Amino acid sequence: MKTVYAIPNCNTVKKALDWLKDNKVTFEFHDYKKKGISQTQINNWCKQVGWEALINKKGATWRQLPKEQQETITSQKAAIALMAEKTSIIRRPLIEEDGKILVLGFDEVDYKKALK
Repeated sequence: MKTVYAIPNCNTVKKALDWLKDNKVTFEFHDYKKKGISQTQINNWCKQVGWEALINKKGATWRQLPKEQQETITSQKAAIALMAEKTSIIRRPLIEEDGKILVLGFDEVDYKKALK
């Protein structure tokens, strides 16, 4: 079963969920805000795509961080701690199956390749 990791009120997530439903892709939704995410899980994702790809630097959560705090995120360890504390900073949605990231973010072309 595919798991969609995200927060429900994000417009990108809404588009992705609509695409999944329209294309009859079955999934379980993991709401970061309600369920959180472990540092172990984030570490596993970092091994797959790198911590830089996981942090959404275009989002409000990143932009609202003080410049000094942004400048401290220079290692995987610092990034994991930040993502565990502020889950909305993780690029979303992240779709995983059997521990493997299938797609990160929403791009219809990528979804067609990875999820059909």
